[in-house]
Order: sequence, then C-alpha cells, then structure tokens
Amino acid sequence: MSLDQRGSFSPMPGAAPFSQMVTAQAGMEARLMLRNGEQLLLAVVIPVIVLIGGVEGAHRLGKTFAHPAVDVFTPGVLALAIMSTAFTSLAIATGFERRYGVIKRLGSSPLPRSGLLAGKIGGLLVVEVLQVVVISLVALALGWDPDPGLLGAALALVLGTAAFAALGLFVAGVLRAEATLAAANLVYLLLMAGGAVVLPASAYGAFGSVVQWLPSGALGDAMRQALIDGRTDWLDLAVLLVWAALGTFLTARTFTWE
Repeated sequence: MSLDQRGSFSPMPGAAPFSQMVTAQAGMEARLMLRNGEQLLLAVVIPVIVLIGGVEGAHRLGKTFAHPAVDVFTPGVLALAIMSTAFTSLAIATGFERRYGVIKRLGSSPLPRSGLLAGKIGGLLVVEVLQVVVISLVALALGWDPDPGLLGAALALVLGTAAFAALGLFVAGVLRAEATLAAANLVYLLLMAGGAVVLPASAYGAFGSVVQWLPSGALGDAMRQALIDGRTDWLDLAVLLVWAALGTFLTARTFTWE
C-alpha cells in the first residue's frame, strides 16, 4: 500500500525487484542452515575433524610434504567444507523441501528458478564465511602460516560454491528425497576419499590425471595454489566454471517444484 497524491492508500500490485527477492531468499536459506544441527555437523564439525586428524596423523606417521602438513591440509579442508555445504547439505535440504511442498509453494510466488538458485547460493556463501573463519582459527592454532592469494581463494570459493550448488540442486530435482539423501552422502564420501579435495591430485598417482578434472579436484587444487603458493590457478577455476555452467543447465532443464 502507498499514499497517493490525494492522501488515500491504494494497492501497488506486482513482484518485488529481482535483487530484493534474491536477498530475502538468501537470508532465509542461511537462517535455516544455521538452525539445523545436522547441517552444522557437515559444515563445520566433520571438516575440523578431518583437519586435526590429517595433521596429527601425518606427524605420527612421519609423512612429509613439500610444505608443513597443516599448510597442505588446511586449503583442502576448506574446499571440503565448501563441498559439504554447497553440495551435500543443499541437495538433502532441497530434496526434503520438495517432498514437503516447500518448493511448490515457492513456485507459486514470483520467485523464478534462477532466483531460487541465486538465493540458495547467497545463503550458502553466508554459511561458508562462518566455516572459513572457524576452520582458519583451528588451523592457526595448529601452526598454519598461510601466504594467501586472496583473489584466487575468493574466486575458488565463489566458483566452487556455484558448481557444487548447481550439481546439488540437479540431484535434488531428479531424485526422491530418500534417494537424494543416500546419493548426496555417497558422492560426498567418495569425493572426500578419492576426489583430490583434501589432498592434491598428485597424491593419487596415475589416477590423479583423472580426478583433477572433477569439481572436487579443481576446487581443492585451486585453494591449495591460492593459500600455499599465493597464486591464482586459472585452469582449475575454468574447470569449476564449466561444471557450474553444466550444473546450471541440467538444473534448469530438469528441476521441478515438486
């Protein structure tokens, strides 16, 4: 309602601007994630356990790298945190939102599919900033001494989020909620163990030439290049961009509101 020139209130029908709708959706998505204990487990607790376990395990086993173990593991664990939030958490949450009719109700609003995707990615970025802060503090306590390339790290975070979010929405849009739960967790475990996200692709021998083209390998290597060598890895960023474009295309073609 707005006050017109005659002093009376008259309705102003129509949708809010696209940017305003996306901002509101992003805020809601972030609040929902932060209230969910299971999401926080995936987002923070598991990556922190992997970081501490990897660093301490390397020390106890006498495993040596070209850099201190904490410097090697921290960028990979940050990449793992992004993957856990942008792919696994998002896919599971969206799958059950479709099952319970939440997405269907959003479909009846002026919010388009592109706005839904942008809002979810915006909410993910808010949560990921908190993840980066917590994991970085733990890493600093373990002796992490980064020489960060901020541009490379920021681009890796944004493009990695876009790639995994698009793929997560694709999975959630074509599978039932229970199947999405199983598939998202299975893919997360497989990529964590063999997707070159925590450790560099070179640690996988001949298989490394394959996993470096996966979104997990590209994100992990881009984060390591940015936080260990202080440079921007444009090739890995291009790989993430391709995966983001592919995931967005598949989601736009297949995602249904219910």
